[in-house]
Amino acid sequence: MSLFSRRGLSLLRGGWRIEFAVAVSLLLAPYILPWIGFNADTMARIMIWGLFGLGFDLLFGYTGLLSFGQAAFFGVGGFVSAYLLVNGLVPNVFAALLIGTLLAAVYGALIGLLALRRVGIYFAMITLAFGEMSFFLENSPLSAFTGGENGLPGVPTPVLHLGFATIALKSGQWNMYGFMAVLFLIGFVIARRIVKSPFGAVLLAIRENTSRARACGHSVQKYKLTIFIVAAAYGGFAGGLLGILQAYMPPDAFTLQTSGQLVMQTVIGGSGTLIGPLVGATIWLYLREVLQHIPDIGALWKLILGAVFVILVTVFRRGICGEILRWGQRREALATNSPGATEVDPPRARSRSPREPATPEASRGSATDDAPVILETRGLSKHFGGVHAVTEVNFSVRSGEVRALIGPNGAGKSTFFKMLTGEHIPTAGEIYFRGDQITAQGPTAVSQLGMSKSYQINQLFASLTVRQNLTIPVLARQRGPFRLDMLRRLDRWGAVNRKVEEIMQLMGLAERADQPTSVLAYGEKRRLEIGLALAMEPEVLLLDEPLAGMSPSERADTIALLQELRIGRTLVVVEHDMDAVFELAEHITVFYEGEKLAEGTPEDIKGNSQVQDAYLGGMDEDELA
Repeated sequence: MSLFSRRGLSLLRGGWRIEFAVAVSLLLAPYILPWIGFNADTMARIMIWGLFGLGFDLLFGYTGLLSFGQAAFFGVGGFVSAYLLVNGLVPNVFAALLIGTLLAAVYGALIGLLALRRVGIYFAMITLAFGEMSFFLENSPLSAFTGGENGLPGVPTPVLHLGFATIALKSGQWNMYGFMAVLFLIGFVIARRIVKSPFGAVLLAIRENTSRARACGHSVQKYKLTIFIVAAAYGGFAGGLLGILQAYMPPDAFTLQTSGQLVMQTVIGGSGTLIGPLVGATIWLYLREVLQHIPDIGALWKLILGAVFVILVTVFRRGICGEILRWGQRREALATNSPGATEVDPPRARSRSPREPATPEASRGSATDDAPVILETRGLSKHFGGVHAVTEVNFSVRSGEVRALIGPNGAGKSTFFKMLTGEHIPTAGEIYFRGDQITAQGPTAVSQLGMSKSYQINQLFASLTVRQNLTIPVLARQRGPFRLDMLRRLDRWGAVNRKVEEIMQLMGLAERADQPTSVLAYGEKRRLEIGLALAMEPEVLLLDEPLAGMSPSERADTIALLQELRIGRTLVVVEHDMDAVFELAEHITVFYEGEKLAEGTPEDIKGNSQVQDAYLGGMDEDELA
């Protein structure tokens, strides 16, 4: 085998199979597609829309941000490049493209800073508004530069100087398609590297569960703004290529129809696949060309194209490429017999660690009276209008202590927890962690400082696997809240992978590593919920009802797990299972109607008459449940 062949096989085994398949497809397309009516101009145009779609798919398919204003960046990049070339300000086509792309990215940063202050439909509507404002600016105040309704004609095409040959690219010829195909392939490879990087893993987490990604220690707004700028840059570059292809920059580059067509093409092909926008553009542009030239129905092409869109979206709910990908995943799952393991015979939760104490009493007393106070609140209060959820709570926990918070439903325990982790801003009072005030710093900062929380209702990344779920907090711990490592391969980061494996073993989830979270049993989901908090390696671990809804066997496994987790860290547990509370906790704080009712050792709380009347119901010691 030649050296070239060995290197090629090595690249394919190293994860370049998709890129190689796309390159081969682009190379073969000119020999196949003309047989069904495609020409060089249409195929070059498809490459431009595919490149435009790559940025939008990173934004929508991988981050969950639906933007109806991408035409603004398409137009900015296109008109800036065209203006520079037409007026001879920048004679080099590639330099003009670069400047147009950079200005589109800058424009994206400005719009993103404003639009990303809102989420959901409000974000989408803000981007739509900016797109419409950009269209107005292009047609009226800036018409002297953009040509207004006439656009900018006379955009020169590139001339490639290869040393051994000079190639003049011309619209409608196959060398123009080849040029566009190479640029698309480069854009595709970059986009693939982004989604396979640590940065891309965080984008998926944001799409799945934004609040949990923030609680895991990631600066969500910075990630959103960065990918918004990247999508704008892709749009600007594609817009510049459109002017070069046509030798003319059309005014409709800024229209809402351009943004709408981009969304529809991506949905048809399959969002979150990267290749989907190219497939969608191929179908859309081919049908548009064919339908307009069919006698008698050519005038109805928009109606027919709309009907085709509805049918395709109805039949392929995840888009064409999305359904193909899902079908492949199902075949892989069947080949490994994973459905049987999931539905019939779930593995035993976990094996006992050799360092786990034999009895609960063996681990009691891990926090001494002279241990430093690690977590403290002073006069902490939270009011929701006239409702006083928490009122002037003074609370302190020593390093290494296991503290339980108990009280009836509505006593303010969960609200108190949310203030500790920065999810709620206190109405009054202060929070101290390791002696430093952390009041209202937000969940990202609190998590990075060393305090994390598991939720009463599971807050997982539902469509990701167990391994992917646990990777998210581990990345935050090892990378910090934000890092621009978009071209680094996540699967080659040994420290992250080793830590994830360690947590999966500890939580008894190693056999479920590559299973989607949605197929886990409830007890396994609860352990994964705890694992997400534990993966941040916190000094203080807050557990909100970790035993809620568990079967007796799951409860026993989780209690054994908590006995192990207490070693070397501080635990604060909200729990209604009194047997578990008295078994685990060294000190107990009782909440009642938003106030601290009592505090002391388990024995003190058992004998406290106020607690008996308010919460424990006057049960005898042997009847506590």
